[in-house]
Amino acid sequence: MSELPEKMRSGRAYPLGAHWDGEGVNFAVFSAHATRIEVCVFDLRGRAEIARYTLPEQTDQVWHGSLPGAKPGLVYGLRAHGPYRPEEGHRFNPHKLLLDPYARQLLGSVRQSPSLFGYRIGSGRADLSFDRRDSARAMPKAIVTGPLHAWPRDTRPQTPWTRTVIYEAHVRGISMQREGIPKKHRGTFAALAEPRFIDHLHKLGVTALELLPVHAFLQDPHLVEKGLSNYWGYNTVSYFAPEPQYLSDGQPGDICRAIERLHEAGIEVILDVVYNHTCEGNEMGPTLSWRGLDNASYYRLLPDTPRYYINETGCGNTVNVSHPRVLQMVTDSLRHWVQNYQIDGFRFDLGVTVGREPTGFDPNGGFFDAVRQDPLLQSVKLISEPWDCGPGGYQLGRHPAGFSEWNDRFRDCVRGFWRGDDGLRGELASRLAGSADIFDHDGRRSWASVNFVAAHDGYTVQDVVRYEQKHNEANGEDNRDGHGHNLSCNWGVEGPSEDAGIEEIRGRVQRALLASLFFATGTPMLNGGDEFGRSQQGNNNAYCQDNELSWLNWEEAGSARGRTLIDYVARLAEWRRQCVSLRVPDFPHGNREAVAGLPELAFFDERGEPLTDADWLNGLGRALIVRRSGCELETGDCSASMVLINGSHDDLDFQLPAPALPWTFGVSSAEPDRPSGPLEGNTLTVPGRGVVLLNVPDLAKALCKAEVGVSEHRPQPEPDQDPGRIPDPADPPSPEPEPVSAAPEAPALADAPTDTQVLTETT
Repeated sequence: MSELPEKMRSGRAYPLGAHWDGEGVNFAVFSAHATRIEVCVFDLRGRAEIARYTLPEQTDQVWHGSLPGAKPGLVYGLRAHGPYRPEEGHRFNPHKLLLDPYARQLLGSVRQSPSLFGYRIGSGRADLSFDRRDSARAMPKAIVTGPLHAWPRDTRPQTPWTRTVIYEAHVRGISMQREGIPKKHRGTFAALAEPRFIDHLHKLGVTALELLPVHAFLQDPHLVEKGLSNYWGYNTVSYFAPEPQYLSDGQPGDICRAIERLHEAGIEVILDVVYNHTCEGNEMGPTLSWRGLDNASYYRLLPDTPRYYINETGCGNTVNVSHPRVLQMVTDSLRHWVQNYQIDGFRFDLGVTVGREPTGFDPNGGFFDAVRQDPLLQSVKLISEPWDCGPGGYQLGRHPAGFSEWNDRFRDCVRGFWRGDDGLRGELASRLAGSADIFDHDGRRSWASVNFVAAHDGYTVQDVVRYEQKHNEANGEDNRDGHGHNLSCNWGVEGPSEDAGIEEIRGRVQRALLASLFFATGTPMLNGGDEFGRSQQGNNNAYCQDNELSWLNWEEAGSARGRTLIDYVARLAEWRRQCVSLRVPDFPHGNREAVAGLPELAFFDERGEPLTDADWLNGLGRALIVRRSGCELETGDCSASMVLINGSHDDLDFQLPAPALPWTFGVSSAEPDRPSGPLEGNTLTVPGRGVVLLNVPDLAKALCKAEVGVSEHRPQPEPDQDPGRIPDPADPPSPEPEPVSAAPEAPALADAPTDTQVLTETT
């Protein structure tokens, strides 16, 4: 390390963080209530403090200074002076070394120690007491970085939403059990560039890899004491630095190289980000960064008793994103990952929280406005988890245009239908048609609905058909953690079974769930491992299981059973790719025609007849035909598809509705080995608990033969027409129900309170 100067120069207030400009390092730190900010410089190992500087200037509540001659690799931490008055919301303690909120690389990790807390643990005054122990030895340090990667160009694939298929996975879980990968690379970003994994994603038709949090995070002491760990990583300690254990060589460039390989393969990378809370917890938590720099600005505090935190996340605190400097930190972090790592999108954990203003969730609030107008951020994929634990926390469908949302009503409806629940045919029709009743407003598109039947939080698809009760004993909380709203069925035996009949039913339902996912309008998201039947042994909250319970088992994927299911999922994905009508960007309602004479959406029963009001309200109805047609603007290709659904346990003969078209048999969930080919006749037997896809690839040509021409005009309905309505059970009965054959805009349960439980990433 070169000799350091005696004092700092004034430097600049922007950009925030520590930045090397070729002549030195500029430091800029926001704090509205501090009286002094110090920069502590450490040796290269981060063990000994070798210099301390007071930031000499303050501009617009940003403390700043420049250290001439300093270079990338400099190791540092911060200390903040100011009032320690928790009852007023201030928790400054200069004895605590603080991590720069803008740190781009970390050295070391948090070592559990009483010195990390701003108060004396065990004191009768609790957090009102003051602790004078220095925490530097227990704290990670920040490293000043130079340019991360020499990107030759913008490599982002920029896959259209209509062609997007998401695969949700964990950096460690992907490769910890993958033979043939050097142990040094297992569980790191380096393994994501492994050709076999990329080939696997290609086979599944995956276009985007969505990774659980990769921001540096804190291990929870109570888990460490139990011999467990925070596996999922929803406990952020730095929004700019990657988690060190995910770097095979300890350098952030590891991420860049992996992303470059994935981009070369046409695969986007989406990050799950946690801007709703931090690892510092409630008033009894440690002082690691934000709390010590400006607690009253970074966190939402109870207005009348600011000693305590507003906890709308279930994790002890809530980040105050409505504060302009905190909002700046969030957007700066997002831009950092797009600019320096070429990330393709973000999934916002508890997205309702980041959209909250002091008055509650606001789709026109500061966060959404800032992101939507940003030239860089508006070009990436933005996905929200549309709930949190606070008042009015369930906001599915209420996010602004430009955002997609995890559609848990799709998950619950599809699971319930295939479990055999009554009264779900109407809602299933709505979910398969893109959930227009939820999302079709303010210029939003059909891809706003991110459809899934399983995710990291909850059962895997395999466990949905194996378990009726959660089995979270391994988490060490006597099975009290996790939620009970699983909408699952074990079909006779809890857990694995050797009964061939039970396993046959389980396989059918499992494949029907996956077919429903891929054949629905919207954006499909596949939970990593569901393509080969991964099980978590009934654990629906495996956040602390960094072991074989959570890791992908590639030996299982290579088994005969695993390969068969992978091949089946690959067929589903390929048929989705071929069927333009399954991927239309506009919400289909049945009041327009993609091709003259054939509405873009229509529903029929197994007789090939349009469903009447009475049919829709028949709670025992479990047969449905969903016919869609659509054209792709870029290619001009038009296709028609027909999804035949038999939710009963008996085989059922389906009569295909008019007009007669040259249908091609695509795939049957109950007969996964049945080959594709031309369909003979106008009737088809659909096995019990089965889904069949039919397709007409060249729709215009097929309709010309049927003496129906192509039309560019898409007629709109008359003002008093509502062809997409499914009647509500509360409506008075109609004496002579008229046939309804279009998209359901308002299913019976559209305005009813959801029974979805808010799922957080903690216990």
